[in-house]
Parts: sequence; structure tokens; C-alpha cells
Amino acid sequence: MASLNVYSALVVLFLTCGAAMATKENDQIIKDNNCETKMGLPCVLEAFTSIFETGTISSKCCGELVALGKVCHSALVKRTLENPLFKDLSPARIIAKSIQTWNNCLALIDSLSPSA
Repeated sequence: MASLNVYSALVVLFLTCGAAMATKENDQIIKDNNCETKMGLPCVLEAFTSIFETGTISSKCCGELVALGKVCHSALVKRTLENPLFKDLSPARIIAKSIQTWNNCLALIDSLSPSA
């Protein structure tokens, strides 16, 4: 349970303070698209855990992630990687997990959508 609190704190830190450490391009994308307001905190934590650690993301949170959009998703992941707190992580591994999470969520949401 302590690790959940640590990750919660890191995600909140990322959401509130990460902008000062991010590139202007990612910041502009995030600002222009209101990326930080499109997902609830529980789903942010699930997505974060599935990408930056080992965890799963629920179908509800997959729906929020897909609604967030790929542009926002990518910009937020890149901004997190720029944060010195995550300097020891492998960017290639995180980007791969980010793409995998996105693709899995997209496939899940597509499979739940009624056929036309």
C-alpha cells in the first residue's frame, strides 16, 4: 500500500510540477489540448502504473485514456520522462510500454463498441 501512496505522490507531482521541467513543445500540446483535465486521478494512476511500473489498466480507464487522445497521451508520457525523478528509467522501454498500453486500450474499446 505504501507504494501506491508513493506513486500517487509522484503522479500528483508530475501533474502539478512537471511543466517547469518539460520541453516547450510538450507543454504547448498539453496546454492547447487541456490534457491534464481529461482523466480522473484513479485512471491517471492506473495508466501511470501500467506504463511506468507493472500493472494493468481497467476497461473504464482504457476508455478515459482513449478519450484523452493519442496526442495528449504521448505528450504526457514524454513530459514525465523529462522529469528528473524518472531519469533512471529506460525511455525506449517506457515508450514501448506506452504504445502497448495505448494499443491494448484502443483494441479493448473497439471490441466493446457496438458494430454498425
